[in-house]
Amino acid sequence: MQIAGSILSTLIMSIVSLTVLFILAKCIGNKQLSEINLFDYINGITIGSIAAEVAVSKPADAMIPLTAMILYGLATTAISIIASKSRKARKVLSGKATILMNNGTIYRDAMKKTRLDLDEFLAMLRVNGYFDIAQIKTVILEPNGRMSILPKAENRPVTPKDAGYDVGEEYLFYNVIMDGRIMEENLHRAGKDKNWLMQELKKQHEGSVKDIFLACCDANNTLNVFKAGRY
Repeated sequence: MQIAGSILSTLIMSIVSLTVLFILAKCIGNKQLSEINLFDYINGITIGSIAAEVAVSKPADAMIPLTAMILYGLATTAISIIASKSRKARKVLSGKATILMNNGTIYRDAMKKTRLDLDEFLAMLRVNGYFDIAQIKTVILEPNGRMSILPKAENRPVTPKDAGYDVGEEYLFYNVIMDGRIMEENLHRAGKDKNWLMQELKKQHEGSVKDIFLACCDANNTLNVFKAGRY
């Protein structure tokens, strides 16, 4: 009975912990790991650690870590709001972009300031596809730790404009069927209705909508259908 009670208690507290964690994550906002600053990263780890502690705590002992978890989440949200409204606050919290290289000169002081050594610098360039540093004009280290690289004019990718081609505008593709279900909102955004969809499926000799994994409508009113298969 004691083991069963402990399991039930852990189950309940895990649900509570996950619920609070989900709400806090929504309040903080959605960012990719590569886009968050160091402060947000550390707070995320801390909140996750507290959430784990809440999950294995007894209900009577869970209020202290749960309160701490909520406070961390609210503090992170408040700081994010302040940073979005104040440029000075953003500089303090997120830092600012640092020019590491420009016009063939690598700035040693900037490398020391950002705690990058030459091996790490060159490795990051290779990760971004630049094995020959002579092809690069400017390198900037962004506050999120990623590099922005401006290649020299003769080394940048050729665009249709450079080649003198007149390219038409691109438009969104609307997913009108996903996992065998008609996405009515997307269908409406594409300016279509179910009658149009069923007629297009009939033209392409497609059977039931349930057998279709994905169907997309483009700007030319073309319906592209993809069926689910086995690998």
